[in-house]
Amino acid sequence: MSRVGKKPIPLPAGVKIQIGDHLSVQGPKGHLTVPIPGGIRIEQNANVLEVKRDSDSQAALHGLTRALAANAITGVSTGFTRELDIVGTGYRADVKGKVVVFTLGYSHPIE
Repeated sequence: MSRVGKKPIPLPAGVKIQIGDHLSVQGPKGHLTVPIPGGIRIEQNANVLEVKRDSDSQAALHGLTRALAANAITGVSTGFTRELDIVGTGYRADVKGKVVVFTLGYSHPIE
């Protein structure tokens, strides 16, 4: 039984989906397509997507499809961020444009 696949996926405002052989997700940050394997179906109820499977033999694909669909919806609506936590004394990091420059105690900075 897939615990990941059971969770419903909320649809944020501004996200449009189209269900067919592929799940097409369009939002303010772009457009993504998620393949839907055989034996898996996606149903839309109001502002929630539910991923269902036909039999227990597709349990792994059930969770995978749900995770890919949820990530696509997150990607086109809010986008993704990366957080870096530097632990220790004497370490420093500066962001210059899209490059992170680390000062880690060497004779030169590391980009």
